[in-house]
Order: sequence, then C-alpha cells, then structure tokens
Amino acid sequence: MYFSVNDSPFAGRDGKLLTSRQIRDRLWKEKRTNLALRVEDTDSPDTFKVSGRGQLHLGILIETMRREGFELQLSAPEVIYKTIDGVKCEPYELLTIDIEEEHQGVIMENLGRRRALLQNMIHHGNKKIRLEFKIPARGLLGFRSQFMTDTRGTGLMSHRYFSYEPDAGPIPARTKGAMVSMENGPATAYALDGLQPRGILFIAPPEDIYEGMIVGEHSRDNDLDVNPAKKKKLTNMRASGSDDAVRLAPCHGMTLEAAMDWINDDELIEVTPKTLRLRKRYLKPSDRKRHE
Repeated sequence: MYFSVNDSPFAGRDGKLLTSRQIRDRLWKEKRTNLALRVEDTDSPDTFKVSGRGQLHLGILIETMRREGFELQLSAPEVIYKTIDGVKCEPYELLTIDIEEEHQGVIMENLGRRRALLQNMIHHGNKKIRLEFKIPARGLLGFRSQFMTDTRGTGLMSHRYFSYEPDAGPIPARTKGAMVSMENGPATAYALDGLQPRGILFIAPPEDIYEGMIVGEHSRDNDLDVNPAKKKKLTNMRASGSDDAVRLAPCHGMTLEAAMDWINDDELIEVTPKTLRLRKRYLKPSDRKRHE
C-alpha cells in the first residue's frame, strides 16, 4: 500500500501529526522492530510504499498510527509480483470455506470470476459443505464483504499463503460504482432521502462532506456525482403527506478492513484519529475525466 500525507480539505481537523517527515519517521521506527514490514521512499516526498504480510498486518499498523494522532491517506492494496525464470508470477493462497449447501452456487460463481481453482469438496452433513480453493491473492481483495453478503453472515473462511505461480490474468474489480459528492457542506436528511434509492449510503446527517468525497455505493457499475448537501426549498405551501418527517435507513459505516477491500485504484482512504473517509484521488470531476 502507499501511505501519503493527507491533502483533503479536512486535513488537520482531528490529528496532530500531519507532515511527511513525521509519517516517515514513524514508519522507519516501526520498521526496526516489525521485521516483516518493508518501507520504501517513492518519487514523491509525500508518499511511501509500505509492504507487509497481508491486509491484517498493514491494518494493525494503520490503526496504531491513527490512535497516536496521525492523519494519512492510503491507496488500494496491491499484491507483490515477482519475476521467476523470466515469467511474471503472483502469490497464490489456499482458501478454505465452510458454508451451507444452498449458497454453494453463488460462491463458486463468484470465485470462478476471481480465477479460483477448486481443490477439494467435503460434505459434513446437516447441509454443511467445505470447499477448498487455490486462488490468486489479488482475487481475495474485496471478497470477504461479498462472501458475508452471499452467505447471509453464516459462512466461515480462512486462507494462507501457498506459493508464487504464473500470473492468472485479469480479475474483475468492484462491480458497483461510487456516489461522489459534488458540493461542500453538511449533509442534509432531505438530500440523503432522495439518494437512498440510488444505492447504499456511507454517511448520515449532519456529517460534513467535501467535493470528491465518496458518500455511498451506487447500485449500478458507474460513478454518480450527487449533492448530499442540498437543502429543501422553503415555501408557504404545504401538502398533506409530502411534508412528513424524513426516514433514513441506518448508514453503512465502513471499518478500515472493509474500506481496504472496497476501494479501487482511483480512490483513497482518508484516515484520521476520529474518522475514516473514502474519497476520489482527484476531487474535481474535470480532473477525474482528464486522468481517465
């Protein structure tokens, strides 16, 4: 993952340790005692390449820094490729899944798209089944949240490193787009009520938002620019039923691990001591179109 200085409009609101020098010193201090961690400088003085043993390893470091008062931005996680005998290779993992038989079809379909190869199948009785797969490590990025949805929270999964093998080819990324704010200001219940049918919301009123911040997951595969700060026009006219109190479904709060699974390459996680925000790498729509 790439750790960088927080350059969002809300930078400095929560944390006290903000500069690249403070982040660099903290990462190099961690590197001395955390032997599995690798830290490298990049072409940008504000960005550092941090490598570790999986998302959990890096997630613990990020949470620790967050509680110490750091603010930083994180890129989407990437696997580490190697060239072996002139062949580009990637890490594979052994994935073990315990599910109910009724969920077998959707799970195997999902893993098939992620280039997983079925190694073993065991029927435990009581409509329980164990599936063992060999899968590229990048195929597991974002799989856990989808797995819990597909199994309605009843599935169990574990995985461990297997070996480096030749590149498996392209793997489809997230199938849903993002709802991206195009305004600054506090989110309003009136605006979010109109956005509820468009997808799943990550924020609740009156949370502050800024242009380029991701406020929800779109129900379709394209990104959607929205205005969560829109206020209701006040008039003297009232109509029965149209002025009822707005009822919002509970927002889908993101944990750090879920955010790491969810974001794409053109998105970032803004980590502060108090909040986690998702944002586009380029905040303005014109900049995003120019870099497509």
